[in-house]
Amino acid sequence: MKAIILEKAGDVDNFQIKEIDQPSISAKEILVETKALSVNPVDFKVRADQGTMNMIYGEDRPAILGWDIAGVIKEKGAKVTDFEVGDRVFGMVNFPGEGKAYAEYVAAPASHLAKIPEGISFEDAAASTLAALTAFQVLKGKVKTGDRVLIHAGSGGVGHFAVQIAKSMGAYAISTSSGSNRDFVLSLGANQHVDYRKEKFEEMLSEIDFIFDMFNGEVLQKSVELVRKGGTVVSIPTPEFSEEVQKLAEEKDVSLQFHMVESSGADMEQLAQLLKRGALKPHISQIFTFEEMKEAHIQLESGRTVGKVVVTL
Repeated sequence: MKAIILEKAGDVDNFQIKEIDQPSISAKEILVETKALSVNPVDFKVRADQGTMNMIYGEDRPAILGWDIAGVIKEKGAKVTDFEVGDRVFGMVNFPGEGKAYAEYVAAPASHLAKIPEGISFEDAAASTLAALTAFQVLKGKVKTGDRVLIHAGSGGVGHFAVQIAKSMGAYAISTSSGSNRDFVLSLGANQHVDYRKEKFEEMLSEIDFIFDMFNGEVLQKSVELVRKGGTVVSIPTPEFSEEVQKLAEEKDVSLQFHMVESSGADMEQLAQLLKRGALKPHISQIFTFEEMKEAHIQLESGRTVGKVVVTL
């Protein structure tokens, strides 16, 4: 099969397209013929940094990056009962381990996948994986009808899903982004927009129940200062919070949490239902071919992507 491999971390020129053996599957796994995959910031962070690559992949090379897949089941393990050969499936597989999604065929635990609803393309399904799963897991069980929710970076991959999911939960959704993305964020269903380049969210807003932080640092500190006493702030960049932020959260009785996304077929099924009823619609800014993976990484690293970048096979 065709796969994109890395012998060492570095820039995009280190990517190589090679013919390698098709993976075998265990009794609880599925072999998926990949039709589309999604590229995330974690992909280029792993690609660029040897230490991060070693942490996830060990020292065995070559490495195959990627975790987000959408495709068709070609084989299923003896103990797989919820899927059949020919089913269209999608999911974030094996995260944070070796996802190996940059390949024509991917072996994945059946428990990490869900069926793609009728009418949803492989491209849209692939886009609605790691980023959508992150947003869903951060919000579920913490946001309820009527809550005032602030989502930072609402035009980004995770953020644009978070706005839609918060709305599906009945929340009053507020989001920050640049002014140029205001209309896009409001089109997602946001009730209110804050232009972070011209406005100070901490001065404009009040009575916020829940804040979804994408940045840490100063933004996280101001978020903890803003959220109501007893509220919740969830941050995803790093589990390391400054002593000042932790102390402030304790003084305000604020639940300050870090979240790392987890592969989950059950949660993917919830996302599938949202896609099916039109409550969740991924925004794909660009689609690249498998042979254009370098360009896909360059685009995502620019930091100017609205929504998601997808690669098709």
